[in-house]
Amino acid sequence: MNALHQIWEQLIEERLKRFQEERWRPKLHIAPPAGWLNDPNGLCQYRGVYHAFYQFCPFSAEGGLKFWGHCTSRDLLHWTFEGVPLMPDQPEDCHGAYSGSALVENEKMYLYYTGNVKETGEHDFIHTGRRACTMLAVSKDGKSLETKEVLMNHEDYPSDLTRHVRDPKVWKKKDTYYMVQGARTMSDRGVVLLFSSGDKRHWRFLGRFETEEDFGYMWECPDLYELDGQTVLSISPQGVKADGLKYANLYQSVTCFLEGDFCMGARVKEFRELDGGFDFYAPQTFLSDDGRRIQIAWMGLPDVQEFYTNPTVEDGWQHMMTIPRELSVKNGVLCQNPVRELACWWNRSRSFEGDFEGETESCCEFELHTEGGSLEVLLAGGLKLRYHAEEKIFWMEFTDLVLGAGRTARGREVQELKSLRILIDVSGVEVFLNGGEDVFTTRFYPEENAYTIQIKAPDCRGTYYFHSL
Repeated sequence: MNALHQIWEQLIEERLKRFQEERWRPKLHIAPPAGWLNDPNGLCQYRGVYHAFYQFCPFSAEGGLKFWGHCTSRDLLHWTFEGVPLMPDQPEDCHGAYSGSALVENEKMYLYYTGNVKETGEHDFIHTGRRACTMLAVSKDGKSLETKEVLMNHEDYPSDLTRHVRDPKVWKKKDTYYMVQGARTMSDRGVVLLFSSGDKRHWRFLGRFETEEDFGYMWECPDLYELDGQTVLSISPQGVKADGLKYANLYQSVTCFLEGDFCMGARVKEFRELDGGFDFYAPQTFLSDDGRRIQIAWMGLPDVQEFYTNPTVEDGWQHMMTIPRELSVKNGVLCQNPVRELACWWNRSRSFEGDFEGETESCCEFELHTEGGSLEVLLAGGLKLRYHAEEKIFWMEFTDLVLGAGRTARGREVQELKSLRILIDVSGVEVFLNGGEDVFTTRFYPEENAYTIQIKAPDCRGTYYFHSL
């Protein structure tokens, strides 16, 4: 056992004693036992069990050296922390085990990730001073590793790229393995690189996905998958300028439907934001054993500390994941909805019509149906969700900036509002409009016993779902 493992085991024993007692800790969402969480990694279902790895800084709630945390679930709702199997303990990943993916094959997990190395001296760490190594770790259970090896380094990538190449996503189609990675070119343009392999280890560069117009200087956390007859490219671009209500966050997460065969030079079409709220980044997907395309994202954003914060830092942890979401394509739109397992968790419900007001559980769901008219919902006395049919904009607005820890307002054009699902889990809110065509995600921080709701919608039919022991 090396020093990193020893330090971690001492820390986690202390932290797990306090795990269930801390304020604002979610009941159904993945959150770290200590420290900082960000990108989901290595999502898969293996031997019937769901596995989620994630970027993890165990020693500080404000970030730092990146490890991979690991948790498992049998229902996508209740997650067990399994430890930290992937550590930055090799020369090729000594400054961080960065994001990646999992390929399940031959009774093993093949964990692809980026090993981050920062060299000493005067560097900008964009054009010089950084090595991004594409790494492979193999495991039989996700809890311990059999091997680690280097597959690619900077010399193996196209020569017009900066030192920013990362986040391998790997999948298999027929007899060929494919990989996409995010990158930044020397001319500060974001691109996605495509590779192929016949053996999971030796990779050949096939080409790239890019846009003719400027769309950010770096494309992170790429994903590529087939869904309902479409080929979806998902990226998290950095450096996209705000355009009215669009791209209001510092960084975004977007998807597009590719035109043509992805391995034969498919064309990137128009991107669409995946989430209109404050806290959503680095989404990744996997295919479940029953054929569902399931997505999990980081319920947070990088580099936003000067705009808004998370008070859980005071308790020694920060950030959580979104609820796992089932993806589908309807009317030409990528839709996101909570996994169907959520419906089985609620064991109590209350139906109502028109306006509604009262206290709620800290973990609950509201499902509302309207006739296309106006609607206002106030959560915890300070988070307002509103839609006016004449304006045709759905707004998520914090009227209490303490409740939102500095978050203000986000909006998105919506031609008609017919349905609304509001999922509340202690310190997270996810809002699904019109069958998941639009989604808004945010953190919020009610005081104890301050979970309330006020609904103003005369033509509304609603159901309140919650779990009672």
